[in-house]
Amino acid sequence: MCLSIPAKILSIEGKTARASVGGTIINVGLHMIDDIKEGDYVLVHAGFALQKISDDEAQETLKLIREMENINQEQEKDDT
Repeated sequence: MCLSIPAKILSIEGKTARASVGGTIINVGLHMIDDIKEGDYVLVHAGFALQKISDDEAQETLKLIREMENINQEQEKDDT
């Protein structure tokens, strides 16, 4: 199974962008998509932006990821 995560583009230099994923800054390859600008959200997998997504879609996906993280933490507490 593959998982891509939303990242907000902070700056672009050539075909590489610096992006924020939950506050962590990563380098992202922009080789697979065009027409990206600072402030856009993209889905990132294996260091490459796969597609541009809306701000609303990014926020909803990030919310779901946080909820899954909270569920996992609760399960870990129950297992101890």
